[in-house]
Parts: sequence; structure tokens; C-alpha cells
Amino acid sequence: MAIELLMSSCLIGQCCRWDAKNGRSVVTPRLHLMLNHGQVAVICPECAGGLDVPRPAAEIEPGKNAADVLSDNARVINTEKADVTAQYVAGAKAALALVKKHNIRVAILKAKSPSCGSREVYDGTFSGKLKEGRGVTAELLASHGVKVFDETQIDEALALLDAMKASQSEA
Repeated sequence: MAIELLMSSCLIGQCCRWDAKNGRSVVTPRLHLMLNHGQVAVICPECAGGLDVPRPAAEIEPGKNAADVLSDNARVINTEKADVTAQYVAGAKAALALVKKHNIRVAILKAKSPSCGSREVYDGTFSGKLKEGRGVTAELLASHGVKVFDETQIDEALALLDAMKASQSEA
């Protein structure tokens, strides 16, 4: 079977979060089957970009967004004031390489993450405040036509996969 979906590693319970805590698995019975049948590519863009576990929390600098990061007009900074932009961009490119290799068109990524957030991310002040926008990986994937969802939208993501399959079989 073909790989159909890209998913954040932390969402299947892999210990790759910045704080080294296990992510809460959100694997539904259907996702479990898809994982077992090799239909899901799994990646932690931050680890793929070269960051360790644990690592200091990071956010896109205030007043900027992921598109700014990708166009080299903004940075991703961690709580130790280190610039980790290169690692975030490298991880996003690793995720995009998986998408291109397997022609993946749907991703389920970790909400609010500076890499994976699909609808909102932390505002860059390390105050816990959120702002509308995407993480670096989510932005890069979306700019290449991937439909990006978060773990609260699993049903919508799988419904879109079903609709895509149905339209392919009709063609």
C-alpha cells in the first residue's frame, strides 16, 4: 500500500517533544491500521533538523510568521536566546522531501508548534499567548499544496483522504 499521510512523531507517542515528555498518542483505530500497513510517514521536523531531545522551547520571533522565516526575514529563537532557524528550516525541508517522495497530500501535525502548528502558534514572547498562523513545516507543506491538519482534526483529515481516493478512482 502507498504512503498517504504525513504525521508528527509526537502524535503517535514518540518521545521527541522539546521537554522530552512522551507526546499523547492520538492514534485512532483507523490510524493504527494505516500505521501498521505502512500508509503513514512519521517525522519530527525539529529532530530531523538536528535538534536534540530535550531542547529549549522555541518560538518564531514576535511580529513575524513562518513565511517570514522561510524567506529568511525572521528567526526562530529558543528560551536561551539561541537562533535555531536553520534547524527548523532543515526539518521543514526534510518533511517536504518525504511528501514529494511519496506524493503525500495530507498531513496531521502537532497543534501550536513552531514547526507543525497549522492554525495558530505561540506569539514569540514565551508568555503562552497564541496568535493565528502556521509553524515553519506546516507553512512549507501548505505552500506545496499539502492540506495540513492538527490532532483535533483527525476526522476531517481522513475524510479528505477518502474524498481524494474516491475522486482518483472515478477518473
